[in-house]
Amino acid sequence: MLFQKITILGVGLIGASFALAVKQRGLCSVIAGYGRKEENLQRAMEKGIIDSFDLDPAMACRDADLVLFATPVGTFLDIAANIHDALKPGAIVTDVGSIKGILVRELEAQLPDSVAFLGCHPIAGSDRSGIDSAVPNLFMNAKCIITPTEKTNDIARDKVVSLWKTFGSVIEVMSPEEHDRVYALVSHFPHLIAYAIMNVAADINSSYLKFAGQGFLDTTRIAASSPELWRDICIMNRDNLLACIEVFRENLEGFSRYLRACDSESLEKEFERARTLRKGIGQHCTQKSKTV
Repeated sequence: MLFQKITILGVGLIGASFALAVKQRGLCSVIAGYGRKEENLQRAMEKGIIDSFDLDPAMACRDADLVLFATPVGTFLDIAANIHDALKPGAIVTDVGSIKGILVRELEAQLPDSVAFLGCHPIAGSDRSGIDSAVPNLFMNAKCIITPTEKTNDIARDKVVSLWKTFGSVIEVMSPEEHDRVYALVSHFPHLIAYAIMNVAADINSSYLKFAGQGFLDTTRIAASSPELWRDICIMNRDNLLACIEVFRENLEGFSRYLRACDSESLEKEFERARTLRKGIGQHCTQKSKTV
């Protein structure tokens, strides 16, 4: 057993799946939950996801050996200020947020010196949210990015890594800043574009959507994700996202030129360039990763 008490701040899809994974593997004695909606927390208790809950995050965190931030990233700093005095010396604080960068640095500065923080980002989830979609094997064979800094406590790091490995996750290590550059491109930007495609459809004629096929549905699936969650992510990673948008704009302008000129040869070359890269993604994903 790695921990006596774990507190999960935010009992949604990821937080609840984390709790189920811990319980399935017997990794702690008690799991406490915190959230904004008592009804959701009560249901989580009834489903056996958590053992207790509190609407005050500080109360939920008392005596916790591990505290997991699983709320929208925009709430992290306010919650950290709230729980500051409730964290016991030696506690480990971690998270499952999609943003690291400046957020990791600010959390390290705001949390007590007597606790250890390690940023984590499991690359797992769904366009569906909530405890009804939670499963204990959500993280099996999924990457989990950890973002240690020069302040990271080695013992805490080993415990957190051991936890994710027990879930069946593949650990990869990068700096908080590199994480945000990478995931701006491969996660945050695609979500932004999916939302934009749906809004383009609404602006042109939303009644056309009844004719949508599987390609459109696949392309826009992630536009069904939580607007609150992705609002915070996009704002907090805006500089990297703006860089992606600029390159995207240049690509769209190129397509516009080719279409206006009926330049089918250039269009085909661009399509083939994209197709070749897309077909190679499987090879990139199976290449040996930097693990710990």
